Order: sequence, then structure tokens, then C-alpha cells
Amino acid sequence: MIEGIIILDVPFDRVTRTEALEAVFKWIAEGRRIHVATPNPEFLLEAQKNQVFHEILKKTDLNIADGIGILWAATYVHKTRKNKSKIVKILKGIFLLITLVLYPKYCRQILKERVSGVDLMLDICKKAADLKLKIFLLGAAPGIAEKTAEKLTNNFPSLQITGVYTGNPEEKNIAEKINQSGADILFVAFGAPKQEYWIYKNLPKLSNIKLAMGVGGAFDFICGKIRRAPLFMRKIGLEWLYRLIMEPKRLRRIFNAVIKFPLEIFKKY
Repeated sequence: MIEGIIILDVPFDRVTRTEALEAVFKWIAEGRRIHVATPNPEFLLEAQKNQVFHEILKKTDLNIADGIGILWAATYVHKTRKNKSKIVKILKGIFLLITLVLYPKYCRQILKERVSGVDLMLDICKKAADLKLKIFLLGAAPGIAEKTAEKLTNNFPSLQITGVYTGNPEEKNIAEKINQSGADILFVAFGAPKQEYWIYKNLPKLSNIKLAMGVGGAFDFICGKIRRAPLFMRKIGLEWLYRLIMEPKRLRRIFNAVIKFPLEIFKKY
């Protein structure tokens, strides 16, 4: 782990998107085997009731802040650490929530920026193409990984994708398929916490893999199944609102991230 901050007993690395990419390939060059996770507010809520998941997130090599709520929480924890009054803390927290929209830079003092899993995955693929490293795509709905592979090779013509498999976390022969592919980098899209379980359990069995990363719905975004929010909405932390409008069925997940997560932070701090 890089020096960072702990939120709900889960460590986050204080890195920008560029710094995360540099760290990953520095470790690969050093011969390390790396597990990268992309915790967002839903991860942390799940980790509060799931001890195994919690322990995995504490042992990963890199945890990037994939959610504007994580930047808010880091700032809140830092700004209120010396306050004893619960009311003052909550008022500061509400103020910080308002600044997310009105002045988002204020909540980027501790964790420098949101680093989304899909953006880091694309950066890794671009760098991997330059270095001739091979990629394996695992998970997502049937046909999505194949479409993602096609999109990636269109974007990065020299990228070598040597394996694509939908599979499921319970299958026994996935590690063998990955080893046979000769891939160096593995992206797993089983969704959290299944993808983190799978990587933690199977990474020691993957003889060639230098980097394994859980990417959730990144394949859906890359292949175009789901449209990303406009860039300006991502920059000001309103991607959740765009996704709610486009996918009303995500209401429960949005509620957890936008309402339940801040309440959990207020409760614990």
C-alpha cells in the first residue's frame, strides 16, 4: 500500500490516476504480483457486515477511491478528527456534502481525485499495449467480455488480448484457462465482493499474472452497453445522478451510496 488514509477501517491510497498507473507498472517491473481494488461507498458498507471482504480490502496492494463519496469521507474524517462534539462533526459533514457540488475541489484535499476503475483499466491497457503485455478479460454477462475485447483492440491496435471468458466465480477450471492464455494482466468483472474473493483466492495459482484487478461494471462501459455520464458530471461528482436517471433500477444502490454511507460515517466518526 502507498501512504494514504483509512476510512471505516479500509485503507485508501493517496494517488491520482497518473500516480496509480505509475505505481502499478513500477511494481510489475520489480517483479511483484499485484491485486488492485476499486472501493466505493458500497464496498465499505458491505465490508462493515462482511468480515472476509473487509480483510481482503485491507490486504490489497492498491485501493483507489472509486467514488466521490470516498473523497468526501476522507475530508470529513481528516477535518473532524480533533472535534469532540458530535453535532459540530455532523454540521461539518453536511457542509462538506454541499461543497461537493458547489466547490468540489474542497473535498479533494486528502484524496487527490476520484480514480474510477474503468479509467484506470483503460490506462493500464494502453500502457500494456506499449509494453507488449498480454490481457485476459474475465466475467460480465455473456458476450460482454468479447465486445469489450473488440473495443479495446480497436482503441489500442497493438494490445494483445489472449483470453476472454464469461464464467462464474464457482467454476473450477478458470485459473487453468488463464494460465494457458499466457496473460500477464487479468481484469475480473464478477462484481464486488465476488471478484475480490476470487482474485484473493486464485491469484497464487495464476503463474503468469502480474496484475489482477476487480473492475465491476467496467466492461459494460467500455463496450458501450452502458453509457457513462458526461465528463462535466463526472468531474463535479454527479455521475451517480446521471446513472440514476438512466437506470432507475439502481435506486437502492444510489440510496446506499448517497444516504446510507454518509450516515454510517457520521455514526462511526
